[in-house]
Amino acid sequence: MRALRRLIQGRILLLTICAAGIGGTFQFGYNLSIINAPTSHIQEFTNETWQARTGEPLPDHLVLLMWSLIVSLYPLGGLFGALLAGPLAITLGRKKSLLVNNIFVVSAAILFGFSRKAGSFEMIMLGRLLVGVNAGVSMNIQPMYLGESAPKELRGAVAMSSGIFTALGIVMGQVVGLRELLGGPQAWPLLLASCLVPGALQLASLPLLPESPRYLLIDCGDTEACLAALRRLRGSGDLAGELEELEEERAACQGCRARRPWELFQHRALRRQVTSLVVLGSAMELCGNDSVYAYASSVFRKAGVPEAKIQYAIIGTGSCELLTAVVSCVVIERVGRRVLLIGGYSLMTCWGSIFTVALCLQSSFPWTLYLAMACIFAFILSFGIGPAGVTGILATELFDQMARPAACMVCGALMWIMLFLVGLGFPFIMEALSHFLYVPFLGVCVCGAIYTGLFLPETKGKTFQEISEELHRLSFPRRAQGPTWRSLEVIQSTEL
Repeated sequence: MRALRRLIQGRILLLTICAAGIGGTFQFGYNLSIINAPTSHIQEFTNETWQARTGEPLPDHLVLLMWSLIVSLYPLGGLFGALLAGPLAITLGRKKSLLVNNIFVVSAAILFGFSRKAGSFEMIMLGRLLVGVNAGVSMNIQPMYLGESAPKELRGAVAMSSGIFTALGIVMGQVVGLRELLGGPQAWPLLLASCLVPGALQLASLPLLPESPRYLLIDCGDTEACLAALRRLRGSGDLAGELEELEEERAACQGCRARRPWELFQHRALRRQVTSLVVLGSAMELCGNDSVYAYASSVFRKAGVPEAKIQYAIIGTGSCELLTAVVSCVVIERVGRRVLLIGGYSLMTCWGSIFTVALCLQSSFPWTLYLAMACIFAFILSFGIGPAGVTGILATELFDQMARPAACMVCGALMWIMLFLVGLGFPFIMEALSHFLYVPFLGVCVCGAIYTGLFLPETKGKTFQEISEELHRLSFPRRAQGPTWRSLEVIQSTEL
């Protein structure tokens, strides 16, 4: 609560979090969820457009193929955005990169808005690719920007706000996509183009807020601008200690250039950090949470929820993730990163196991469908309290200033590739394994919990320099111990 009070007192920091989040990870969650509502309408539009051009309707399998392309171009654009994020963050800075990133959203909104009038489903495809690029850039730069702008005692809570805005975007996308709002057959172009609103809010607010102090001092070498940014972010407190810490980090990075992504894999001192990033980043995407969302509607339908009410039950699943993201943001600086990750993956293993048993017994015991429905909510709650937010701050905390942009590129590219593969492979897994479809995901959850417990160091309340030194000791244990000291032998007598 003390950390939360301090965050509220630093109003500029709070405004920075909101301005970065609303046009950042909020867009990722929003564009991820709004595409579900107009599925049938866009498929009909694609078929009608093709028939108007050629005089013949598209076969059903080609309509499905076109729809798959529209959906899968989003993670493909995200991959391009993730690869673009590192160079943007280095050359333009963190804040300017987020602002420039809105070019993709504005272009996509125009394409979406006029696609039906132009009679072009290709405009929808290009728009999805562009919002994917926007999400890929913001998913990497926003945690970096906020993590570098926050004081060490609030860094985890501030960086976790990225997860809150993602969950908020998912819920808002589900709400706006209701049939009563913009989910109807006539309003879907407006639904897709509504991504312009959060982009416009960011363009109006973020220019008024400071750049990352670390970027200004360490990358740009501008001490005065760094001090001015710190004063705005921290208020009237004593900044001497924090400025000294920044100067130490600057001295440690002196003469070093920004690392390239492939250099992270070659450098022995970064091997532990890169392994943690790859293992835990993969675990977050392969743990099955996105698949729960995909399977939720069918479970709700089998449990007897009326078809018209299923959309409201789906909003409940998104609200669960939002609630736990807020809770974990409040408690992360008290319990630490390791506890949330281990606890989250362990609980997900528990609920996933019960979910599998409930699906297997549904023919013999009809009440187990309600148990499966409860497990869906419990699984999403467990994901939100740990892996959803904590994994996103690893690239910020485990790497120094010179390696951080490259690490975010690797993390982002990995996330989007995994998201694409899960989306592509989940229907086949569901068909092949039936009620046991969650068994592979349970294995991933167990591995995530074990790896965190054995190899991930706790970073709570530590400066970036202290984290770097601890990781160096773990990477080079013999060197950290130093040479064994042998005292000189004192000769007290001589032989005659």
